[in-house]
Amino acid sequence: MTTEKLPRIALLAVPHSTVSTLYGMYDMLASAGRDWSLIVEGRPGAAVFEPLIVARTRERFAAGNGIRIEAHATIEEIGVPDMVCIADLMVEPDAELSELYAPEIAWLRRCAAAGAQFATACSGAMLLAEAGLLDDCDVAIHWGYGEAMARRYPRLRVHPQRALSITGPEQRYLLAGGGTSWLDLTVYVVARLAGAEEAMRVARMNLIDWHALGQQPYAALARKGQVDDAVVARAQVWIAENYPVDSPVQAMAAQVGLAERSFKRRFARATGMSPLEYVHTLRLEEAKHLLETTAMPIEAVAAEVGYQDASFFGRLFRRRVELTPAKYRRRFAAMRRALAPDRAVA
Repeated sequence: MTTEKLPRIALLAVPHSTVSTLYGMYDMLASAGRDWSLIVEGRPGAAVFEPLIVARTRERFAAGNGIRIEAHATIEEIGVPDMVCIADLMVEPDAELSELYAPEIAWLRRCAAAGAQFATACSGAMLLAEAGLLDDCDVAIHWGYGEAMARRYPRLRVHPQRALSITGPEQRYLLAGGGTSWLDLTVYVVARLAGAEEAMRVARMNLIDWHALGQQPYAALARKGQVDDAVVARAQVWIAENYPVDSPVQAMAAQVGLAERSFKRRFARATGMSPLEYVHTLRLEEAKHLLETTAMPIEAVAAEVGYQDASFFGRLFRRRVELTPAKYRRRFAAMRRALAPDRAVA
């Protein structure tokens, strides 16, 4: 009697791994085939995967939040699994990883050459990018990492608005965006390796709501980083205090004593954005806050942040946030109310 070999899934652990994602993915993958029968029939079903935590070493090491990780096997011992999963990394967007994780990157290249599939959560895609495995691919990444990824890896097609991207040779790369989109990712891994019915069971067991909206409604549109140009920084502070001003770019240039043409060049050089794009970004971020925290009519919100034409504001908001102002308010104002510290809980 022969025993069918289960698909082997290696979850790569490194010192920057986010442990909640790493072990959350592990638990969900281990539950596939087992827990639905346990709840519905009163006895555990047969596992459909062999998930393993793998690392450079079997010795315990501390992750970014101090929790210690102990691998089931080393990357050398496991060889080439059917799929490699990489949890998000607790690193800044411009982190240099190639020297720090050279053995892991070499292993990822060997796995890719042997035909393994890959699933990454959030910033975990940075390791695949460092390995050169995402060139010419459509890459979902956390919205906070999109700009840095596009700059550092120009051959990537970066989509920070997406919650999930299936890409690469034979669509072997499953890339989740940010936050809890690793849940979507894990359900998709189950669907790919064990079928849609088992994936639906896992989703129902874990109350997973598919992130169909993508990331853009959650993203902070305005970048908060400091600029080195004091003149441009002064203009940024002024416009943040004067949303409704007419001809905002001209007014900003006048405030800092520069000709408008010179100001536009200097602003773009310092921020990577045109002054007008920056103004729209800042206004929309303030509009999001007002929609969440006040009951002001949408026309009043538009006027408050500098748009007298409410229909133009609505189109711009929809294009940049990927929700209408009304839908944004329904989703996020309700969330804010539910999280209020003085809210009574029945």
